[in-house]
Amino acid sequence: MRIFIFCFILINTLFASEYYAKLEPIESYKVKAAVSGKVVFSNTKIEGSKAKNSTIIELDSKVNKMDLSQSRNKLKFINEMIAIENNNYNRLNKVSSKSAFEKDTQKLKTINLKSSKADMIIKIENLKDTIKNKKLIEKSNYISMIAVKKGDYVNPGTLLYESKDLSKAKLEIFVPIMEVENLKNKTIFIDGKKSNVKINKIYTIADTQHISSYKVQLLVPNVKTFSRLVKIEFK
Repeated sequence: MRIFIFCFILINTLFASEYYAKLEPIESYKVKAAVSGKVVFSNTKIEGSKAKNSTIIELDSKVNKMDLSQSRNKLKFINEMIAIENNNYNRLNKVSSKSAFEKDTQKLKTINLKSSKADMIIKIENLKDTIKNKKLIEKSNYISMIAVKKGDYVNPGTLLYESKDLSKAKLEIFVPIMEVENLKNKTIFIDGKKSNVKINKIYTIADTQHISSYKVQLLVPNVKTFSRLVKIEFK
């Protein structure tokens, strides 16, 4: 009987591994300014809450919008000028008395206008991108911190706010390299309860701090309380 009990304890020791980790959001983001500008809106009221297609930070884009409107008008004028100069070239090209130099000069006008058109299209797209980057909207992430307030001036790279994806949680543990293979087909228990949690990722390069271990990531759905310590068992 004593031998049986000893074997039972030994088997459980070999095949049950226990770890502890904090339930953390699946992703955390530090949102930085892509362009420079003055902060005209900072949604400080949403700090500590989940966004619902909410504007978090907005930079002044008044001049950019005026420039975009005028650039679109200029593009229309360039298109009209190209049409006129094309007609002039086609008529000139049919006149046999006109020299090759005159015809080439007229053709060059059209080419220059087309080049101006290409430059204007690029300018318009850049302006659209700049305006978009000056109004930062979050669909559903949790806003954990807002780093700027109305009236601040920011440069590219300035931290604006931090957000977290709470749709799932992740648990990261460090498992001795020799034990990783043994965990793959085991059932995972969370705080003593059997779960459907599976191993999401195994980092097969030894961790820089835990030099004899691989980092193992688990994903946990439907988490209500984050940043709490849980016990993880593989049986």
